[in-house]
Amino acid sequence: MATIEDVAARAGVSIGTVSNVLNRPQAVAPATRARVQAAITALGYVPHAAARALVAGRSRTIGLIVPEVTNPFFADLARGAEEVADDRDLTVMLYNSNKAPGRELRFLGQLESQRVQGILLTPVNQVAEALSDVVARGTPVVLLDRGSGHRNLCSVAVDDRVGGELAATHLVERGHRHLAFVGGPFTVHQVAERLAGARSVTDAAGARLEVIEKTGLIVAAARAAATGLARRPAAERPTAVFCANDLIALGVLQTVTRERLRVPGDLAIVGYDDIAFAAAAAVPLTSVRQPRQQLGRVAAQLLFEEIDDPGRHGHRQVVFQPELIARASTRVTAPAS
Repeated sequence: MATIEDVAARAGVSIGTVSNVLNRPQAVAPATRARVQAAITALGYVPHAAARALVAGRSRTIGLIVPEVTNPFFADLARGAEEVADDRDLTVMLYNSNKAPGRELRFLGQLESQRVQGILLTPVNQVAEALSDVVARGTPVVLLDRGSGHRNLCSVAVDDRVGGELAATHLVERGHRHLAFVGGPFTVHQVAERLAGARSVTDAAGARLEVIEKTGLIVAAARAAATGLARRPAAERPTAVFCANDLIALGVLQTVTRERLRVPGDLAIVGYDDIAFAAAAAVPLTSVRQPRQQLGRVAAQLLFEEIDDPGRHGHRQVVFQPELIARASTRVTAPAS
């Protein structure tokens, strides 16, 4: 295997010049840089990633910590971030906090010790003091899918309160006067905001909003709630359900269909996120769409802006607006109460 010494000898330059071409190419004259690159190609030299990190002071990676790696929403966020990182020949290291604050803090420490160039984080709860310490020690952090009240942090999020308003307005305008909200826990900022938005609409319309809190945003969490709803007498059952995300909505759809309720004839369903499975469901789901990959792309772009020029970088809080996508799961007008 060719070594950096072999490359330097073939190109007629010092080892330090080869190192500069690999880590700080802008510091090398174009003609010399081209000669070194030709030697690298001819010899098939593969730089040692760890050695390059030691020279540069940072690894060739960024970290991404999300609360639920199995949720397709976060997979799409990661894809968006990877598109930007790929353009810089960097790797995105994905960590799953599993909604556990302790795991989140441990991963922050691991990423900092690995000298990553920066971190994208969807925090479990409020921004921890430990995160501020990471930033103060020189590792840039951008909050993803969460707004920031901190002037020393960039953030990229969607207005979830508006998303809740869109979902409830859609249902109220179709004649529904008894709605249910299924999701949780409400310690998750996004869930609480979606509920608050829906409640503001139902309160203004004089409609009833029944709240069914679950401990997770996964398909299994919805089944018990949906079974209980489906087995109520028709007069006591909500005519529409707004779910905190699409995985909950798919669990509700699966369960009430098994219980022989018609969707949307007996129960209209609205989800949130508009993941790919929403449109592909047996009854295509109405959902509140978030620009998932764009969230990841913009967050990564903000991170690299700070990495490239920390002295002049101005922290920004970017907020996208959600969009309601109406499909078959809500297209029948509610029966008269």
